[in-house]
Amino acid sequence: MNVALINGEIVDINQPVITLQDRGYNFGDGVYEVTPFYNKRCFTLVPHMERLFNSMKSLHIPATYTMEELIEFHERLIEASGLTQGYIYLQVTRGEAPRAHPFPEQVIPCLTMHVHEINESQIKLHQEQGVVCISQPDLRWLRCDIKSLNLLGAVLAKQKAKEAGVFESILYRDSEIITEGSSSNFMVVKDGILWTHPANNLVLNGITRRVILEKICPELKLSFVEKAFDLNFVKTVDEAFVTASTIGATPVIRVDKFNIGSGDVGPITKNIQRSFNEFIKLECFTK
Repeated sequence: MNVALINGEIVDINQPVITLQDRGYNFGDGVYEVTPFYNKRCFTLVPHMERLFNSMKSLHIPATYTMEELIEFHERLIEASGLTQGYIYLQVTRGEAPRAHPFPEQVIPCLTMHVHEINESQIKLHQEQGVVCISQPDLRWLRCDIKSLNLLGAVLAKQKAKEAGVFESILYRDSEIITEGSSSNFMVVKDGILWTHPANNLVLNGITRRVILEKICPELKLSFVEKAFDLNFVKTVDEAFVTASTIGATPVIRVDKFNIGSGDVGPITKNIQRSFNEFIKLECFTK
């Protein structure tokens, strides 16, 4: 497990890789992806890499590796790690250059990747029992659709959740319009319809979010709307959950001091969880 991949080469994870002039270190000038794997096979790897390329394009970071090479790097790193399941953190910075705000010329982006284990028992517990969240203002920048390294707003929100002893912070902007969680997308169910914020610049279009909307909702014949809603609306919903690649669909049973619905994990959320797990099995456990 103590391995990493740097610009295509497998190395010991303790090998120094970041120089003081790397723009990711100085400016957060880079992008990242987190891709889970099960049975030594990545789940939804192509959509993750497509989003990586889109993020790089938005920040004018040139792509120096192809889709096929990135897929190969993931496979090699999983094999070298010895893990059966976990997730791979991938990061691309603009590269190394003397510190100056404008983009440097003739600089080569730096790719780093490393492997993490997944706490499967903790995730399962959260999915079975549900989690508690708090709400707070969304202080992040206005291009949350780019999966950039600039995460200080999310870090502060996550820290407040930790200090409050809860799982996640649900963020809101003007007029308490809910955007998403500090590291997750947020969905609610009211009168049998799934609601979530539109995939615009204010939220990250999560891969798990996309699987639910594009594949699971049609399979379950579940109607959904991508429409902004406020914190008061959340107080009236029947079910709620947060989604991310490392947590699947995790039920939210309370926000601040009010229960979501009955305060228990709802039936639609359970159906979504089951279907999502079937998609994982289909992609990662069948030959």
